This record gives sequence, C-alpha cells and structure tokens, in this order.
Amino acid sequence: MPPVLIYYVAASLDGYIARPDGSVDWLQGYDGSGDDHGYDAFYASIDGLLMGRATYLQCLGFGAWPYPGKPTVVMTRSNHLPQAAPQVELLHCPPSEALETLLAKGCKRIWLVGGGSLAGNILAAGLLGEVIVSIIPHLLGAGIPLFSVGLEQRLQLLEQRSFPSGIVQMRYQVLKETPSP
Repeated sequence: MPPVLIYYVAASLDGYIARPDGSVDWLQGYDGSGDDHGYDAFYASIDGLLMGRATYLQCLGFGAWPYPGKPTVVMTRSNHLPQAAPQVELLHCPPSEALETLLAKGCKRIWLVGGGSLAGNILAAGLLGEVIVSIIPHLLGAGIPLFSVGLEQRLQLLEQRSFPSGIVQMRYQVLKETPSP
C-alpha cells in the first residue's frame, strides 16, 4: 500500500476548525457523548503525525503529550519551542520534506493534525491523499477555515457515517486530476 497523508479533522457546519483565536472550546459537549466517532480506530490505523506550530502549541497546553508512541513532525519556523516528547521532531522545511522525514521512519499512514493553513499548503502541493471531516452541528460564523488556501480540488466520497450526536463524518479521496474550467 502506498503511503497516504490523511487530514482527519472536525469542522463546524459553516466550515471552520477553530474560532478566530484558535480555540476549539465549541467542541465540548460533542466529545462527551460516549461515542468516540471513530477516533480510536482511526488513531490505531495511523503510523505518524504531521502538524503545524499553532496546533502543536495547543497540544502543549493539554499537559501530557496526547499522541504517545507515534513519530510526529511539527512544521515550524521557531527553534525556541519545547520538545513535548522524544518522538516529536520540530522542523523548518517544505511540506514534502516533512512528509519524507516521516516516510523514512517507516510511516505509511500519516495524520495531518492541523491546521487550516498547513492543510491548504499541503493540498496545494499535491501531497494530501484523504480528507476525513466530521461536521459538527454548530455554526461559528467566523474562524480558521478547514483549508485556508483557496484552491479548487475534486474529491471522491469513499464513506459517510452519521452519529446520534448529530455529527456527520465523511471520508474523501483527493483526486489527482485537476478540475476542468
């Protein structure tokens, strides 16, 4: 199986992954429903993680590193960030090099944890393989968009699931063809 980079993310119904200040407090109440909405199975299926600086800083605020045992590359221009765990590598490089770093560690299924800017850049670079988005029945009105780069891209629906919480999860394959004008 060829390596695949997967953007697994929750988004509001109006397409935002966080408030303008980066807060995801609006997700509270959906995570305590007793249903993990497929998270545990997804996490078990991935080998490594790729994330941006803002997402990493948010993770540092959680206390213990939330992704134990998985190689992680954090794309950042800052060389002053603390290293959260031994398997975390902080790199300033193009997305393709960050992905190559994880592939060299034997990762085949890599979770693009966030955020919207990094996801947009990776999509624009043609590196994204799948998008798994859980649509939360919540309108934010403003915030950080799912993809911050305005790029037209065709996707193919592979699977859809709905949950009693009102969350709808869709899994898409990113098609390598470019849409016709």
